[in-house]
Amino acid sequence: MREFSLVDGPVELRGALDSERTRAGVMPRRLPAWTKEQYQDPSVYGTTVMPSGVRLVFRTDARELEFEVLTSTGQLDTDPQPRPTGMLELLVDGAHAGRRQAPLGNVVRMAGPGAAQRLVPGEPGIVRFAGLPAGMKNVELWLPQQTPTELLALRADGEVLAPPADGRRRWVHHGSSISHCLEADGPTGTWPVVAASLGGVEVINLSQAGNDMLDPYVARTIRDMPADLISLKTGINIVSLAAFRLRTFGPAVHGFLDTIRDGHPDTPLLLMSPVSCPALEATPGPTAMGPDGKVRALGDPADVARGALSLEVVRGELDRIVAARRAHDPHLHYLDGRELLGPDEVDDLADGLHPTAAAYRRMGKRFAAHAFAEDGPFR
Repeated sequence: MREFSLVDGPVELRGALDSERTRAGVMPRRLPAWTKEQYQDPSVYGTTVMPSGVRLVFRTDARELEFEVLTSTGQLDTDPQPRPTGMLELLVDGAHAGRRQAPLGNVVRMAGPGAAQRLVPGEPGIVRFAGLPAGMKNVELWLPQQTPTELLALRADGEVLAPPADGRRRWVHHGSSISHCLEADGPTGTWPVVAASLGGVEVINLSQAGNDMLDPYVARTIRDMPADLISLKTGINIVSLAAFRLRTFGPAVHGFLDTIRDGHPDTPLLLMSPVSCPALEATPGPTAMGPDGKVRALGDPADVARGALSLEVVRGELDRIVAARRAHDPHLHYLDGRELLGPDEVDDLADGLHPTAAAYRRMGKRFAAHAFAEDGPFR
């Protein structure tokens, strides 16, 4: 087995906008390095190194591949086991060729959400894929969408070459945890990846669990990167954290869109509202987890009349904003998120907020059917 460099070598890292050298290897990050100094909350960094949609891409005639990785996962002191590390999935010429559990490496222990963290160092692990088809082929290794993964080495029993250029249209998406898809059954089971596969496009997923807050540095990132299609799914984090009032929400949406349009004046842009979430439909946040493990809203429904945001208000505002802007921006479109997961499907929200793995796949199919239809916004 020969070892091939993962830095300045033939292997491309797609789906990440940056990578940083660590003591162990290379850590992909889904936002550019310059954004780090603008993070107000350290959890932003944690979500950007969760490699949803990130994959290693190359050509090889090898029959066996070996990847050495070091994962980092969390564990509450009350939990008997660390959180699942997720799956590594291998695609050969676009077809699934195997999936492996990501090895357990570092464990970050904490007493509870937001408490001080304690690192329990772990060791790198080896993931092997054998019995690959003979001859030269295009290979993609998709990293677990919920687990920061440092890349240490790639070994192969054949040659490894640079991949061909991806000639598909590039779709850039930004959203919350419901687009990050931590609960999906694997990295190719997230709804953006499912939709991209059906639509024949390349997806770059900039979604950040818990951090879809109309941050200006995200808008500037999208403005400055190549994109043929753009979508934004916003509102659930803003309501669940009571982060905006009606007075400030609309201008923030306009500002986010204006920044993107500075770099992509005519690119098809789809603005999406949240999927169904019973707790927040008519009641504002903030939220907390109830004793039944379901999310519950702590706000006062009467406060909506004074400017608090519920999901009903957010959907109305997003629809209104798109309708007003379309007079001078015909490439801007709106999609009610309930078309992806509606009120009759809330049993598929295991914690009252996040879809199940099966629901994520269904959402991807529905998005593709809407966006990539002959008369759809991404036609």
